[in-house]
Amino acid sequence: MRFVTVVGASASFFLLLSVVPMYAQSVPGRGSDEAGLVTGALMLATVIGELMTPWLAARCGYRGTLGAGLLFLGAPALALTVSQSMVWIVAVCLVRGLGFAFTVVAGGALTVSLIPPERRGEGLALIGIMAGVPSLVGLPLGTWLASHTGYGPVCAVAALLALVSIAAVLGLPDREAARGAHLGVLAGARSGAIVRPTVVFAVTALGAGIIVTFLPLAVASRYSGVVAAALFVQPAAATVSRWFAGRHGDRHGPAGLMLPGLLASAVGILVVAFTDVPVAVIVGVAVFGVGFGITQNATITLMYSRVQASGYGTASALWNVAYDAGMGIGAVGFGAVAGLTGYPGAFVLTGALMLTALVPAWSDRAAAGRHRATGAGDRSAPVGEEEKQG
Repeated sequence: MRFVTVVGASASFFLLLSVVPMYAQSVPGRGSDEAGLVTGALMLATVIGELMTPWLAARCGYRGTLGAGLLFLGAPALALTVSQSMVWIVAVCLVRGLGFAFTVVAGGALTVSLIPPERRGEGLALIGIMAGVPSLVGLPLGTWLASHTGYGPVCAVAALLALVSIAAVLGLPDREAARGAHLGVLAGARSGAIVRPTVVFAVTALGAGIIVTFLPLAVASRYSGVVAAALFVQPAAATVSRWFAGRHGDRHGPAGLMLPGLLASAVGILVVAFTDVPVAVIVGVAVFGVGFGITQNATITLMYSRVQASGYGTASALWNVAYDAGMGIGAVGFGAVAGLTGYPGAFVLTGALMLTALVPAWSDRAAAGRHRATGAGDRSAPVGEEEKQG
């Protein structure tokens, strides 16, 4: 039942991710500014919603918040083509962004409550695969459907995917947010045990946003086939490595994976800097994808293991904010730097910036080693318990 809601939310979101900017630009006289505005509104609402969701889930429960998210994601899509006014399109994007945030944060917290702790890494990897496949298919399929059938049908499909999935929510266990002291987002952000993996993941997410946004522009147009292959290789490598990282982490602990995942991500970006060498581009995105997948799984598994059950929503929120904010900041910052240095130089500077996250990654590994030495395994004291013990 949880897989159904994951696929429904992910497919609905990614099916319209590129279509809505196209719809906004289809009015004569509009350009890239309007397209950027609708995507910016969507991502802004998503980040705000992710920060709100732990508070909402503590009052309405995971299942209720997940159902509301699917409703907010699907229903506005049905109304998108009612008007081509920018105010209307932005309003639809804002509501859909909130809905998507509710599904990923409340859904993520519900997911971890369903997985046995000893299988958490592998279970979270499975969820990542179920969310990743619709994104791979939905992005190109949405633009194809819009160009061949018009905007109305593709909006209807995106709406139905989310709305029909609400039925699966009714089949999920009625698990409300765990009782106990509620861990707020600010409290979680003050804990080093949570902040370190959050920072490491945010830094690797910079690279993901940059590759998706700028690789088609950085590589010469005569290598368009190379770009298409690279944009498939990167998420495919991340999906496979996330699965293996989950299995390894369940057996040996996820803390030891964060450092090699970060290193692989940075090295991959540095190799991509050779934008005029097709083999380097493919190898670079593959290495980055492997590192990114490892870091994805290791960081979220660590964060869940370091909070009490009542803090699952907060851990999910901070991880998702790191993902979305990292991708957004990476795309905006890279564009500004590339205007001064050119694309190869900007890739080199990005790789060097990512290497600065070795400091929190190494600190986290050292902290995990101290806990193992004291018999605590890879797990820090749950956030919330630290204050009590202090």
